[in-house]
Amino acid sequence: MAPPLSPTAFRNAIAGEGVDVVGVGNWPEHNRNHKGPWGPIHGIMIHHTVTSGTAHSVAMCRDGHAALPGPLCHGVIDKSGRVHLVGYGRANHAGLGDDDVLAAVTAERSPLPADNEANTDGNRYFYGFECINLGDGDDPWPEVQIEAIARTAAGICRKHGWDERSVIGHLEWQPGKVDPRGPIGKKGGPALTMAKIRARVAELLDDDTPPTKPPTPGKPKPYTPPRFPAGLAPGRTRPSARPLQRALKAAGYLAKSVPEADAYGPQTQTAVAKFHNAHPAYRAAGKSHDPAIGPRGWAALHRLAYAK
Repeated sequence: MAPPLSPTAFRNAIAGEGVDVVGVGNWPEHNRNHKGPWGPIHGIMIHHTVTSGTAHSVAMCRDGHAALPGPLCHGVIDKSGRVHLVGYGRANHAGLGDDDVLAAVTAERSPLPADNEANTDGNRYFYGFECINLGDGDDPWPEVQIEAIARTAAGICRKHGWDERSVIGHLEWQPGKVDPRGPIGKKGGPALTMAKIRARVAELLDDDTPPTKPPTPGKPKPYTPPRFPAGLAPGRTRPSARPLQRALKAAGYLAKSVPEADAYGPQTQTAVAKFHNAHPAYRAAGKSHDPAIGPRGWAALHRLAYAK
């Protein structure tokens, strides 16, 4: 149990373990503190996003969605091992969980009791990290991502003087939750478990060797979206819906199993509506063959889908 770290100390604790950390927008002031208290902090909770794609996942965790306002965590850990800080303070990540689990985490007792009640506000008491994974049990966890999860948790534990028992998964906190889950390394590999994550956190905390810093990534080139609308195919009077459908799939708004078609059908319309619900500033009036995506929405969607 401890007061929350300052935003600077929080970021430095993670970076100090050799993790690549980036801040997204005004993350130190982005929170839900107007909805209730934040702190004292008892531990760290690990989740999976049930999404794919870094840009889309980070935007969703920062902004939330129609059913749940953001931020949805404090940091997003992508599959390359980079941590994107999206908020700091109270965040909608833990929900109601078991008070017996909270007591065990606070006392650093193991094993954890079964999470059979939902009677305690976890958003108040835990740091939360969403890790990009579909959560379907098949989407693999790269080793570099698992190492970043462990190092992120170890850095915060080190700063607070906690041990690995202060790190739990969402599935250990709230009845009915399964995250994080999935195979390690490749489809069909051994299952990721919180026991494995905690074991790695313990190793890191026992090792006094200064961590190796990852190389500073080069400055990315600005991404330029394609022209809106897509160029007309010979003999066509309306633009094909296929480029829009591909971008919607890449950004996570349209299921990859939906067949591409030239027509702007109901599934494309629904996917655009999902994009607008997440990013209402880009809503625009459209024509019958253009589901109100508009030039600004087109550009924003392509940046979410393809910008690195």
